[in-house]
Amino acid sequence: MAARAETVWIKAPLAILAEGAGNGVVVAGGRIVELVPSGAMPKTAFDTSFDASRHVVIPGLVNTHHHMFQTLTRAHPDAINKPLWPWIKALYPIWARGVTPPRFRIAARLAMTELMMSGCTCASDHHYLFTQGLEDSMDIEAEEASALGLRMTLTRGALDLASGDGEQAVAPRKVIQATDAVLDDCTRILGRYHDRSDGAMVQVALAPNALFDVSFDLLTETARMSRETGCGLHTHLVETKAEADFVRSEHGCDAVDFLEKCGWLNDRVWLAHAIHFDDSEVARLGKHGVGICHCPTSNMVLASGTCRTKELEAAGCKIGLGVDGSASNDNSNLMESLRHALMLGRLHYGAEAITHLDVLRWATEGSAACLGRTDIGKIAVGKQADLAFFDLEELRFSGAGDPLAALILCGAHHADRVMVQGRWTVTDGNPVGIDIAQLRHDHGVAARALLETI
Repeated sequence: MAARAETVWIKAPLAILAEGAGNGVVVAGGRIVELVPSGAMPKTAFDTSFDASRHVVIPGLVNTHHHMFQTLTRAHPDAINKPLWPWIKALYPIWARGVTPPRFRIAARLAMTELMMSGCTCASDHHYLFTQGLEDSMDIEAEEASALGLRMTLTRGALDLASGDGEQAVAPRKVIQATDAVLDDCTRILGRYHDRSDGAMVQVALAPNALFDVSFDLLTETARMSRETGCGLHTHLVETKAEADFVRSEHGCDAVDFLEKCGWLNDRVWLAHAIHFDDSEVARLGKHGVGICHCPTSNMVLASGTCRTKELEAAGCKIGLGVDGSASNDNSNLMESLRHALMLGRLHYGAEAITHLDVLRWATEGSAACLGRTDIGKIAVGKQADLAFFDLEELRFSGAGDPLAALILCGAHHADRVMVQGRWTVTDGNPVGIDIAQLRHDHGVAARALLETI
């Protein structure tokens, strides 16, 4: 018989992002079972306690958009200082020729580790690179996430139109899969990994890459699968104005109308970037509860534009955050993206319009909602015990008066501790069971080897 998991009182936090939990929370069976008010003791019997008096405690961050394989080509000389289309045209040949299964595994491991060290407890990776040998990429990601203790939405991307097949398609033929092969693997991945139960560690979403490089059949068939299984749907949409113009010229309608034609206008859908929507499109997206993944860092690096977060949220959209690919963001640090979301939002809307609480909400409860999850993203009784702990001992925080605001305004970028499903996955700033120096070495070897294949 398995031993009973300990009940733990996380007591006396310096600050906590939860009302009525001034003296901490009690965790049992991987869930939060009690919020302890200031000055009170737990009513629940506990086995051990953890002194959180030097920690700011927030829900574990949730990353809703990434491309983990791109950690192998950060700050690449051929791609820096370029907007989206020249950037991706410079990198596609490198990815197509050089990302092998062992290199992909170490890239995913590094990205997941970096995310978790930034306070992330659940991640979605929009993986669309399925060259020969990478057919089992989703299985590799599932294995790596399990080893690290990270919740994962396996987001099965796809490309079935190559450069030359459409006005804006840019993918080389080496990365293209036949539509039927994509759908067969989607069926396999859903059957093997999609766990719809409360507290699931692995779920699945289907994610044709973008409207300009996938077929109408792929979009409509993945929509059908989503209806039948309840899984999420994800894609890039109108990251650039050129994409919005392409949809109008190619399909004779705006991007939201085209989503509706494909069966993609519903609350199981979340869209990456979502920058160049007009007022009518914003209203229709909100009416249908579509999720929006705001990627502030990548959008600034590529100068793609600014997501209309305030209007979209007011219309009824769920707003989440994502780091985006590690070759357009150049890191996998989700906490850093919160600060960027705040600063970019204030530049666009004004100093009083976007607060630290807004971006914290987007990165936790909002991101969880984008992934279709109600069991994570908030510190509340019955929710999963996914928590990130930050200390304020660094020089950057000295003099800070509001600990929660300081995380964002003073620029926190790594967690001291992380808990997923009631288990410690990061302690004293280090991921449990991971040799950081060895990971850095192995990833560096893989990145150098990739560049030598060109």
